[in-house]
Amino acid sequence: MRVVVIGSGIVGAGAAYHLSRRGASVTVVDAGCQGGATQAGAGIVCPWVDHPEDDDWYRLTREGARAYPALVEELGEDIGYAKVGALLVAEDPVDLEPVRTLLRRRHAGAPEMGDVVDVDSPTELFPPLSDNLSALLVPGAARVDGCSVRDALLRACVARGAEVRTGIAALTQDGQVLLHPADAGQGEGQTVGQGEGRGEGQGEGQGEGQGEGEGRSWRQATPLAAARASAPAAPAGLEALRLAGEGVPVEADMVIVAAGAWTGEVCRPLGVELPVFPRRGQILHATMEGVDTAWWPIVLPRVGPYLLGFPDSRVVVGATVEDVGFSPRVTMGGLDEVIEAGLRVAPGLFNATVTEARAGLRPVYAPGRALIGRLTDRVVVATGLSAYGLTAGPFTGEIAAALALGETPPIDITPYAPA
Repeated sequence: MRVVVIGSGIVGAGAAYHLSRRGASVTVVDAGCQGGATQAGAGIVCPWVDHPEDDDWYRLTREGARAYPALVEELGEDIGYAKVGALLVAEDPVDLEPVRTLLRRRHAGAPEMGDVVDVDSPTELFPPLSDNLSALLVPGAARVDGCSVRDALLRACVARGAEVRTGIAALTQDGQVLLHPADAGQGEGQTVGQGEGRGEGQGEGQGEGQGEGEGRSWRQATPLAAARASAPAAPAGLEALRLAGEGVPVEADMVIVAAGAWTGEVCRPLGVELPVFPRRGQILHATMEGVDTAWWPIVLPRVGPYLLGFPDSRVVVGATVEDVGFSPRVTMGGLDEVIEAGLRVAPGLFNATVTEARAGLRPVYAPGRALIGRLTDRVVVATGLSAYGLTAGPFTGEIAAALALGETPPIDITPYAPA
């Protein structure tokens, strides 16, 4: 079977990997648009603390996390995956009780989270932290390098004969694929969207966190009020991708659209309106010269930024949650938010060297959950993972591959079907 995968982020790469393992002829189309979510994801794999009131969301992320050890073994290379544990921190110990109760409830169905314990001195595990924090340790939590995962998946596909082509894929009304050359300005981030988005407040309270507030998911998830207020209402369409020429047909029996925040635009010629929109996240990378940060745990505050260590004395702090449309820019305001909140939790980072800032457009499906399913007899869609792309991306790709090949998916995907 010939399958075209539109999108080379972690979901598309995961789909291509599982298709190639099953012997399909695979073509991956990479548009090279600036703002892809994979490169700007921190790499947190800790699903058990989120979506306490949504078992379907939780099931997808839990199974995504559960699939990682086997994937690491199959790939046989370093993808930055390490079980470093996660510290859930709060200034008031009382604030830890809801998540402690949630973890106890979920432990029997997810023993891989490990035995959750109180930590008397969080600074012994993550030295820059404030001294006045209480913490729980979830030892099964892991971190992963999203770009390394994606690249390893694509390399494995190519080794089995898959082809990765650069260009912009457009669908015809009947689901055929036309490949257009990528515009020369694509890498400048000006090829996607007219202005900066689809309108003020679209999807507010949905997707990442689903309107999480007190008593809901652990991680920060509320879009910035200032960003929502400033988002213009200009629509974005396929014409914004600057399609050049008539397009070259790419032969395919099935198509998987895993184009992230651009998925709705790609699928519009099919006659369907998918309310998928971008939610910007800005993260900061800093280094602490001479400090071994490789095995520091992930830090998840009740409110505020996450922090996690990587090799090379690197610490990642993030992220903003901004509804500003197709605007993959690092902003002064975004960095100010990340730095201020990060230093509040970990004042020991004050003298760390800022080495890089990244911005990614996380795909959010307005009804609230991920979007996975068949759109037509020829087209499968897989997107909408929001902040959980690096947790559930490869597994979501496996689901999409199964659908394209006419197989039964590894989990019931009814809750994620197109509305």
